[in-house]
Amino acid sequence: MNKRSALIALSLTALLVACGKQEAAPSAMSAAPAAISKIVVGLDDNFPPMGFRDEKNELVGFDIDMAREAAKRIGVEVDFKPIDWSAKEAELAGKRVDVLWNGLTITEERKKNIDFTAPYMENHQIVVVGGASDVKTKADLAGKVVGAQEGSSAVDAVKKDAAVFQSFKELKTFGDNVTALMDLATGRLDAVVVDEVVGRYYVAKKPQDYAVLDDHFGTEDYGVGVRQGDTDLLTRLDKALADMKQDGTAATIATQWFGKDITK
Repeated sequence: MNKRSALIALSLTALLVACGKQEAAPSAMSAAPAAISKIVVGLDDNFPPMGFRDEKNELVGFDIDMAREAAKRIGVEVDFKPIDWSAKEAELAGKRVDVLWNGLTITEERKKNIDFTAPYMENHQIVVVGGASDVKTKADLAGKVVGAQEGSSAVDAVKKDAAVFQSFKELKTFGDNVTALMDLATGRLDAVVVDEVVGRYYVAKKPQDYAVLDDHFGTEDYGVGVRQGDTDLLTRLDKALADMKQDGTAATIATQWFGKDITK
């Protein structure tokens, strides 16, 4: 090969290398995660005091206030989307919502499909009965019709206590806790198993109509559910919640809704 041919070959090689580098750049750019500008919160809008509609049909509640504050801290807009709570995992996986934030209990079963923030509240599954009920303990639920919200952790908690569950006449599920408690008030149910934050909210409104048993179906933690693999959003939410606890904002929001700080 003469000098002229060698120079041409070197020039062609350099050109091909340069073109290869230019083609690689867009691929690297497209792999970068898109910036988050808004999060869509999936919730059950009939779950007071966590998330519900007031007399003006506006969404209010403890978790609504917590989500708005957290979104502000991570610099994004927030939209609230009422969903069928029994289909919440499908809504999250299908990207119709970005998070589940509505008194969502952290369970090992749910962890298979949902990533969770650190717990921000501790809750119990309590038993609410009528004010004049002769049911005083879980053992007294034998032969009774008990209600719970479909797809809720109350159903899981009850079934986990197999001996008590099998003693029921029937476990009847409802689309929401409000309807279940209405059926309890009218005598169509003997008891309702419900999140403590919800049950005590209603009992406080009508203490003569309801009573809460000392027995309960276990202690659980609430967390914010995030789509698996969305580590950026999960990390930012965890930091926002930790900061809200540290500076007292979470305690202030809790006191406004529950009369005391019940955050974790």
